[in-house]
Amino acid sequence: MTRAFLSAVLFLLAAAQAWAVEPLVGRWLLKSQEVGGQQTDADQLTLRIVQRGDAFEFGYSLPVNNIQFVSMSFASHLDGAEADVKNSQGDKIGTVKITKASGSLYKVVLAGPNRPTANGTMAVSSDGKTLNCDSDVTLPGKGLTHTHQVFSRE
Repeated sequence: MTRAFLSAVLFLLAAAQAWAVEPLVGRWLLKSQEVGGQQTDADQLTLRIVQRGDAFEFGYSLPVNNIQFVSMSFASHLDGAEADVKNSQGDKIGTVKITKASGSLYKVVLAGPNRPTANGTMAVSSDGKTLNCDSDVTLPGKGLTHTHQVFSRE
């Protein structure tokens, strides 16, 4: 093989790797939720994560009259840069910072006015079928509260 051919193959492989889909991207359905050690009912919450260039759009939705209603959304990079979190009317309700920690582990910081800051992680299982979200927040009068959510890929 010629050096030019090998260089072209290596360039194409590198380009394919650069455009590889993040494990986080997909449509996820909430299967279970635990807040402060207590199992709670899992609403029919859907999380859609779409990659657009180097940004990721997150949309949390619930069914209302059989139509998915987006209740919260944001677009973020995975470099820890702050992004606005918006409600269904497009009003800013807080900020989020997401950092890719490793192949399928992401660190998240969610903050907003008049609410405590939540620090957590999102981790995609090795088979890519499960998304585990964990967060900790210190609530006034209650102390540290841990939330664990399990989503399955649709």
